[in-house]
Amino acid sequence: MATSAIGPGFLTQTAVFSNKLLASFGFVILISILLDIGAQLNIWRILCASGKRAQDFANEVLPGAGHFLTILVVIGGLAFNCGNLAGAGLGLNVLTGLDTKIGATISGAIAIIIFINKESLKWMDLFAKMLGMAMIVLTIYVVTASNPPYATALHDSFIPQKIDFMAIITLVGGTVGGYISFAGAHRLIDAGKTGTDHVASVSKSAVSAILLASTMRILLFLAALGVVAKGITLNQANPAADVFQQAAGIIGYKIFGIVMWSAAITSVVGSAYTSVSFLKSMHPSIHKKESFILTVFVLISLTVFIIVGQPVNILVAVGALNGFILPIALMLIIIGSSNKKIVGAYIHPAWLKAFGWLVVAATIFLSVKSFL
Repeated sequence: MATSAIGPGFLTQTAVFSNKLLASFGFVILISILLDIGAQLNIWRILCASGKRAQDFANEVLPGAGHFLTILVVIGGLAFNCGNLAGAGLGLNVLTGLDTKIGATISGAIAIIIFINKESLKWMDLFAKMLGMAMIVLTIYVVTASNPPYATALHDSFIPQKIDFMAIITLVGGTVGGYISFAGAHRLIDAGKTGTDHVASVSKSAVSAILLASTMRILLFLAALGVVAKGITLNQANPAADVFQQAAGIIGYKIFGIVMWSAAITSVVGSAYTSVSFLKSMHPSIHKKESFILTVFVLISLTVFIIVGQPVNILVAVGALNGFILPIALMLIIIGSSNKKIVGAYIHPAWLKAFGWLVVAATIFLSVKSFL
């Protein structure tokens, strides 16, 4: 889930807001972390306690709701995988000079190799962990080179000079929006971590995943702050790359290539896995031919990218629709948490339920604003 959240959009988004809000962006990150944890704890605890994937759970709460959720997740996953593959191609282009489409094809092939392996889930977990740690270690180097004003960042994270509510909600959507909030929960269900006996470990995993993604967010923020605090305006064409290059020169630019590729390829894997996990309920054959369906999923996104490039207009439109996925799903899951026929003996804490409704309200606001 953490590496699925850290995608090309995640990198760009963090650089843009750091450039706009300076040290006050630390406050935005802090509030968004709390909201992310509220959303994820609700979703993971309830789904894993029930042992049901989000689409099956939603169908039991409201017949047909799970199918609707599946359509949104799969369409969004396919469209955003075009962007993820574009990011992977860009990362390899920075590292090797390869054409972006060739780099995307190589990256797609790597994802497919992971999926067709007999122990694909084990390899997927290991792949995500290794690249996740690599991203953090390399970004720490760039933060050191950037030398941000740590005291100012700490101060403004708790006492901000300005507050941007849209930035807060955007970060929540970028971390636990769309398919991302279900990636970890469905992986845990596939691993058999279900029932009330696993609620404590699932809760720990949910918080750990958010903190891991947020650690990367904080490091990127500090790296960007070190650059913009010197009076340098980031290149709007590729602000994330500019942060790395301005902070550490050509070495920083090459590190950006590694980080971008790692962020993009893990998002390709996470998006495909989670989207197909929603399709499993549509027909028994999908479960039996999961590796094949995953391969087709990646190939469709890759083909679209190679033929028409990154479909920006489609990405924007689907991104707006994706904004509805979290509040709709979270609302259904919270409502279903009170139904013993769905969750069995599990009792969902009232405070956590209230926290979930707060996140629902915030994300509905974002979705409405995206259409205005």
